[in-house]
Amino acid sequence: MRRVEVCPHRKNWCLQFREEAVKIQHIFQQEIAEIHHIGSTSVSGLKAKPIIDMMPVVKNIEVVDQYNEEMQVLGYEPKGENGIPGRRFFIKGKDRRTHHVHIFQEGSYHIERHLAFRDYLRAHANEKQKYGDLKDNLAKQFPYDMESYINGKEALVKEIEAKALQWYKN
Repeated sequence: MRRVEVCPHRKNWCLQFREEAVKIQHIFQQEIAEIHHIGSTSVSGLKAKPIIDMMPVVKNIEVVDQYNEEMQVLGYEPKGENGIPGRRFFIKGKDRRTHHVHIFQEGSYHIERHLAFRDYLRAHANEKQKYGDLKDNLAKQFPYDMESYINGKEALVKEIEAKALQWYKN
């Protein structure tokens, strides 16, 4: 059973992202256009689950499955689309997860959505604090119930995402 852990921001999360990005870039090489650090660990000062979320952007999503074995060598478990059409999702660390890799094809709406959310929180300290406090409280309330934790933050995530996309487009 996975424990819901939320902790203060750690300075080494950016380094962990960069180190893993190099490994993933080495696997996919010219297939990758760019790799973004997303999620809460990418926002300085934001409380987060200590899981590095990465978003490689590829030229053709259909070729990603050809690299599943190489990702497994790095410790990643391929999860396919995992509920989001057009995505390829990988987890590292099973119940003690360390990384999530969300791969999208260039032009996917989900790329803008993730970048807008990240950048909005980086630019809006009050929203960042509100979101971090909610996650911290939910983790304490549901320490072994990941589904309740995720459901508990859904309304605020949607609210922030709507503001973020509007802000990002302007």
